[in-house]
Amino acid sequence: MSLRKQIIYRILSSALCILLLGGALAIWQARKSVDKEVDASSHLALQLIALSLDNNGVFRQSDDLSHLSTLQQTRHLSIQLQKTDGQIINFTGDNKPSHPEDLPPAWFIQLVQSDYPTVKHELKTPNGEFLTLLIQAQPLDEITEVWEETLRFLSLILVLTLLTFIVVSLALNKSLKSIAVIVKTLKNVETGNYEQKLPPFEIKEFDSIANAMNHMMVELDKTRQENRALTQHSLSIQEDERQRLSQELHDELGQSLTAIKVMAVTVKHPKAEQEKISESIVSICNHLMLVVRSMMQQLHPLVLTELGLKACLDDLIQHWAERNTDLNLTIDCDDCVDSIDKTIAIHIFRVIQECLTNVIRHAQANAVTIRFDIIEQPFAQLHLSICDNGKGCDLTANQPGFGLLGMKERIKSLNGEISFTSMPMQGMTIDVKIPL
Repeated sequence: MSLRKQIIYRILSSALCILLLGGALAIWQARKSVDKEVDASSHLALQLIALSLDNNGVFRQSDDLSHLSTLQQTRHLSIQLQKTDGQIINFTGDNKPSHPEDLPPAWFIQLVQSDYPTVKHELKTPNGEFLTLLIQAQPLDEITEVWEETLRFLSLILVLTLLTFIVVSLALNKSLKSIAVIVKTLKNVETGNYEQKLPPFEIKEFDSIANAMNHMMVELDKTRQENRALTQHSLSIQEDERQRLSQELHDELGQSLTAIKVMAVTVKHPKAEQEKISESIVSICNHLMLVVRSMMQQLHPLVLTELGLKACLDDLIQHWAERNTDLNLTIDCDDCVDSIDKTIAIHIFRVIQECLTNVIRHAQANAVTIRFDIIEQPFAQLHLSICDNGKGCDLTANQPGFGLLGMKERIKSLNGEISFTSMPMQGMTIDVKIPL
């Protein structure tokens, strides 16, 4: 069910409940008002009659009963005198509306009207005649008035409900238009279009959503550009690596194999110096072995596959220490790191390799500390920390290079987290956490 239908359904349900409760309250109030009015009229009639009696219950006036004509003005009552011979004397009218079509519905009369018993009061005239006063409630005219008030009350509730529905509908239409704009922009984001921004909205909540989405699209566009640049850089490095390997194969292997072939042809000559040629071939083969081993090391560290990550890192540190004698390299690595997955191991090796490359090229540091361990609590994860005492940099002011972006992508591919901490002249610290 759509949002519009849900809200309309709830508004109509609420309006119906309000009308039912208002109707029940109006009927209860009408019943109470009619009862109160009838009781007041009954007490008034009794008081008027009591004023005409003495202490013995005998009429004070000796003439006829014309002094009771004041009871004709009593509303909502039917007042009669019954003589001993059964003759009935009426003192009030029939209390019926002049227009029968204005009468309330029968169900309303039934709900409002109570059972009013006939009140009988014995009287005595001065000449000793006994009379019976009969007072019967006739609240039809009061019920008619209450019905009109109830209609006005329910009409007012209905009008207020209708106005509320109209106001809510207008606000809902405005909100749904804002939602439609947001949905349209999200569809553009799905297609990779991050340039279309959401406009400001008058509603505070939608404006907050628009600002958050605009910021998200800026970050997505920035990430896409970084990934595109990183991909191009990776392809460029890949091509450079292939070109370098092709050049080494041509320069080293090609020339060495050509020399071995020439020597092999020369050794067939009867006067050839076989011993000298043999030594030259052995020397060339040893050089080729060193070249091939170096190329294999650059492509993939065989020590990592054969001896594990700890031995591979020790070999890497030794290699960098031999090439950079002024750099103090320290590594703290547990033996348990050899048990981690090989995919994680090769990424960790490349991250450390890239960090050492950045230290040599940019940091101008003389000390690097590498700590590598596995944490069991609260869940198993690998923790790597690399610190140097180089010149550092302001990460908020400088755009990260491809080396840092490459490390971030490697760690993200393992569902890990990487953070860089650096200040000018205070070195840099790289923390890596990877769940196992």
